[in-house]
Amino acid sequence: MAAPYPDDFKCPISLEIMSDPVILSSGHTFDRSSIQRWLDAGHRTCPITQLPLPQNPNLIPNHALRSLIANFNPVSLSKPFLPHPSPQTLISILISPSSSLDSKLDCLNQLARVSKRDSAMRRRLTESGAVSAVLKCVGSDDPRLQEKGLSLLLNLSLDDDNKVGLVAEGAIGHTVAALQARSPDCRAVAATMLTSLAVVEVNKATIGAYPHAVRSLVCLLRNGNYREQKEAATALYAICSFPRNRLRAVECGVVPILLKIANSGLDRAVEVLGLLAKCREGREEMQRFKGCVEILGCVLRNGAPRGVQYALLTLSSLCCHCERLCVEARREGVLGICITLIDDNNEKIRANAANLIHILRGNNT
Repeated sequence: MAAPYPDDFKCPISLEIMSDPVILSSGHTFDRSSIQRWLDAGHRTCPITQLPLPQNPNLIPNHALRSLIANFNPVSLSKPFLPHPSPQTLISILISPSSSLDSKLDCLNQLARVSKRDSAMRRRLTESGAVSAVLKCVGSDDPRLQEKGLSLLLNLSLDDDNKVGLVAEGAIGHTVAALQARSPDCRAVAATMLTSLAVVEVNKATIGAYPHAVRSLVCLLRNGNYREQKEAATALYAICSFPRNRLRAVECGVVPILLKIANSGLDRAVEVLGLLAKCREGREEMQRFKGCVEILGCVLRNGAPRGVQYALLTLSSLCCHCERLCVEARREGVLGICITLIDDNNEKIRANAANLIHILRGNNT
């Protein structure tokens, strides 16, 4: 028999395990399909707090939680229950110079297992001084210790109350350093950790201002495997909702990298382009890239819904400021694609398509 999934993994509306968790402006997470049905029914209050929502609420993907759900392994309960050492005992083993590597790895495994399922346990761990011990593991030269430490740190960051505290204890510096670790899995988890921390608005600015944080994510995007690229793009999307970070990313040369990756089929790269197109420097870099409109046109034809949504948004920003790209877009058949998208089931795709049609037709007269 297997242990049930943690309640944190269940949508408060459907009570089912979430497949696409998103964060509402109230700070609560729901499965996208459930909250979308709630909004489509005309509700403009949070289902949990009943606080008012904007007319067009923004649903922010909770990539950190989605990753935890995807990687969750139910613990077997077929064996008799044996009491675990207390968190304080495990922390003491972690920080003891005499503890062996295997014992430290075992401690991290136990702490990660209990903290993934139990928010009260996560609170206990942070209050009992676990963070500094875990950060020492993250800063270790041993890739196994580093990766296990990062995974535990990611669990602790699930609760918004912990995110600011983790940053205060130095989590950003250790996480940024781990972006350059030898292990690809370690680098990917480090990027996911930054995404989780960036859920809290004030952390976006702190992460962006940290030396080498944005540059390290851009390097991971350029040189990493598919998982690393996806997690790096997700982290950049999270922190680039803060305007100053857009310029930092552009200055690190991210635009051509994103366009090449978008051309290979990673829609998340298009989401980042949509944010960067909001700043003049980002648009200028896209204008200089040969084939930019063609790549975005391919996303409109073949991309997933969010990729299409952000490709439309990016093209609207570009064409609104550049007549040459308007001509290119019409030549690539973008106007015709937009007309077909007016009947799409996705409200944001319909709205973005209508806006781009208006821009292309306006520049065509």
